[in-house]
Amino acid sequence: MKKTILITGCSSGIGYHCAKTLQARGWHVLASCRREEDVMRLRAEGLTCLQIDVADAESVRLGVEAALAEAGGRLDALFNNAGYGQPGAAEDIDRDALRAQFETNLFGAWELTRLLLPIMRRQGGGRILFNSSILGFAAMRYRAAYNASKYAIEGLCDTLRQELAGSGVHVTLIEPGPISSRFRDNALQHFLARVDHENSAHCQAYQGQLARLRKEGAATPFTLGPDAVTEAVWRALNARRPAARYRVTFPTRLFWYLKRLLPTAWLDWISLRA
Repeated sequence: MKKTILITGCSSGIGYHCAKTLQARGWHVLASCRREEDVMRLRAEGLTCLQIDVADAESVRLGVEAALAEAGGRLDALFNNAGYGQPGAAEDIDRDALRAQFETNLFGAWELTRLLLPIMRRQGGGRILFNSSILGFAAMRYRAAYNASKYAIEGLCDTLRQELAGSGVHVTLIEPGPISSRFRDNALQHFLARVDHENSAHCQAYQGQLARLRKEGAATPFTLGPDAVTEAVWRALNARRPAARYRVTFPTRLFWYLKRLLPTAWLDWISLRA
């Protein structure tokens, strides 16, 4: 009997690669996308795809109903992958921009998890994966909203993991570093739409940020393809006792150890030059 997984944010990048790979490896994959045109495209490619906008509570509720109907009432795994990055200095991020970041990156994933947890408890087991980031534990400037949303995910998951001990439901954080995807293209759109960069105290520094977001190809060294994340997801799904965290890319592993070993002032100095 095939195991079933629901994956959010499958229009491109990590979610798309993960959905295609897991299906090829024998899983019953329920992919989801926010936009109808992406749903239709993935269906044409042979994927079972649902329309779920994680920033919309009603869309999440209807998506869960559709997923359970498609899966016959059973779901073995959930990969909360959907998300985006809102660039900008903390002082340039207003309440609406911060709320929008949390609606997509945190609240939608949390709502999906809460709706599916009773199903997994009744089954006596399941896997819940959250796509976090190196920025879920290592803060970097001009990423305040994204940092905050990922730090929040890490705290919620650490708590949930303890509360689910003995239930058979395992919670895992996937922590990628730089991954090739449309992430920067989407981040640029959100930056231009929500940050008054021309009148900011950080105006001069933003020129470098804009250049990085518009750069073709890998923006930073050690960038890996989405397959690196898919392999971490695969290990988390198939391990008898999955790890609490799977760190993907060299920068993620490096900063994890640096944060444990170095004084905060030293880590800030390194982060400012990263």
